[in-house]
Amino acid sequence: MSPRLRKFIGMFAILGFVLAYIVAAVTIGDHLPDHWAVRLAYYGVVGTVWGFPLFPLIKWMNRE
Repeated sequence: MSPRLRKFIGMFAILGFVLAYIVAAVTIGDHLPDHWAVRLAYYGVVGTVWGFPLFPLIKWMNRE
């Protein structure tokens, strides 16, 4: 598979993952207790962790 095709496929996979991740994070966030510290901790962790599942995909996209 050509690198160009891998990056094209990966782009749509990343966009799909991020969209699904945002929907899931907001849906779960709506069910959290209404306390500022809980929401701060939740959105801080969720906002940081989203990139880790994408590392294997990015590595595959940049493979020669």
